[in-house]
Amino acid sequence: MSFFFGIEHEVAFLNREGKFADFTCTKFADFAQIVDQLPIYPDDHLQLRVGDAGIRKKRWYIEGFERFADSDEVIDCTSKGIEIRTTIHSCIQDVIQELSNSFDLLSQVAAQFGFSPVLTSFNPYKTVFEPNPPLNEYEIQQLQAYPDEQTAYIYMVSYGPDLNISCPGLSIPQVIDIGKKLTYYSPYIVPFSYSSPFYNGTLWEGLSVRTFIRTGKRSATLVFVPEAEKLIKSVPSLTKIARLPAEVGRIEFKAFDTCDDFNIYAALLALLKGLILDDSLNGRAITPDTSLHQLSAKVGFEHEDIFNNAQQILQAAKFALRDDPDVELLTPLQLMLEKRRTKSHELIDVFHSVGSIENTLRQTY
Repeated sequence: MSFFFGIEHEVAFLNREGKFADFTCTKFADFAQIVDQLPIYPDDHLQLRVGDAGIRKKRWYIEGFERFADSDEVIDCTSKGIEIRTTIHSCIQDVIQELSNSFDLLSQVAAQFGFSPVLTSFNPYKTVFEPNPPLNEYEIQQLQAYPDEQTAYIYMVSYGPDLNISCPGLSIPQVIDIGKKLTYYSPYIVPFSYSSPFYNGTLWEGLSVRTFIRTGKRSATLVFVPEAEKLIKSVPSLTKIARLPAEVGRIEFKAFDTCDDFNIYAALLALLKGLILDDSLNGRAITPDTSLHQLSAKVGFEHEDIFNNAQQILQAAKFALRDDPDVELLTPLQLMLEKRRTKSHELIDVFHSVGSIENTLRQTY
């Protein structure tokens, strides 16, 4: 079976003053000056969606909440950071290489404007996003038409990757079945990525406030289908109509926290690939299990049930990949399980030693 991979990776920044650069202190133009300096690749539009507002013309674009006049004219974009998108590759290592190159370029250009990238999966200071000025009638109607957009108050304070896999040999019903499988097993595999232990200016009482808050409201997995007849009605959505031919049949796993070690993304892509090939795990769900995700967010692998299930899933993926060189990419996940430690544990340790969130974040990437 052939596979194609892509990653969307959201980057948060500290500004020149060492402050967390979010929508409270950073304008669209502040990030736009960075993106303006980055290159454009002529064939990317065949794989990467540009979007109506034209903000997404490059591999880098400003992630935020688009504001409209009383029509479909975009008049502003409240910004939270910069997203990097890779093009589609048939090899996991090639995706990671492209992501690393794009990240290095972004970091160099951002530094010229006083911005430095930092790892977080949830805004360490702001707990909620409130549009300012308040939404107008047109914007309210738009949000009501698209249920997922009603969770802007969550995605504007959370940061995370989309890990994308396509398998051209699979039918749409098979791909939807894989989406249900990944949604079911999500609470057991998301701890491999945990990196959001800060909330409202201090330490949160768990490992991933992002997982705790977004689960049940935002999709764990999205499957892109060719037409409306193939959609499954659910909130949050499991299925979405493809906007480009390249998106048809794509599986997008959205529940991981952000990683600053891109080798972990390689490991997670290999894990997802193994789960697609596996035929031993029978769990299926159309929507994420909120309470199980929240338990996972609090204690991660320290919970026996979550640890045991993660171990079983990892073994199933290893077995499914047994003759594939990608099986080697799973090693960091096995080490994490053995130690029952995540990136959040490291961040908490650093915070205890340096005493501030900003100084902790400076030690990431």
